[in-house]
Amino acid sequence: MDPRRQRTVDALLHAAQELFTEHPVDGVTVERIAARAGVAVGSIYNHFGSKAGLHAAVVEAALESDRRFMDQAYTPDRGPMEQLYAAAEEYLEFYLQAPEYFRMLAFPGDPGGYQAGRDLAERLTDSVNEQNGRMVAALRRGMESGLVRPVDPDEVATVLWSAWNGIISLAWRPDGLRRSEDELRALLRTAIDVITNGLLPRPD
Repeated sequence: MDPRRQRTVDALLHAAQELFTEHPVDGVTVERIAARAGVAVGSIYNHFGSKAGLHAAVVEAALESDRRFMDQAYTPDRGPMEQLYAAAEEYLEFYLQAPEYFRMLAFPGDPGGYQAGRDLAERLTDSVNEQNGRMVAALRRGMESGLVRPVDPDEVATVLWSAWNGIISLAWRPDGLRRSEDELRALLRTAIDVITNGLLPRPD
């Protein structure tokens, strides 16, 4: 793609990221996306075919970005608990580098009434389940090695994922409860520590 076309595509994706994060899909018009991107409405149809096509491209980009960060956490050189700490760190990095993508995955809006939107909502759900599945696998390895006491790994993974979302969301509070990047990092480690201590084998 030539540089001018690439700039148009990037501008549309960025504008759509913001608007689909801020509003339900049905509440976002192609005119509004184009205006925020500073391009003609026809550019949306030329590059993505429709608003649904642009929405799909944004969601797929968010999923791919999240996957890249998580891949850096679940490396074979790390033990199961090290992977969980690394996953928390990478999840925060995902938010810091791509906040709109993070919001789309962690706090998705109403997908709207069209089938493509509902299909994408299912893709988001599948992605979350995929990443939680990696936590589940790490927890199971921990149980097999005796590092983790017997627990329901699916429930623990859901607790961790939900806690991380809640902690990171403190970054955009408008009041005194807002937390800085360093504070978020410390809180995420604290969440892991609390879970880890609760997972340690209990003495007889």
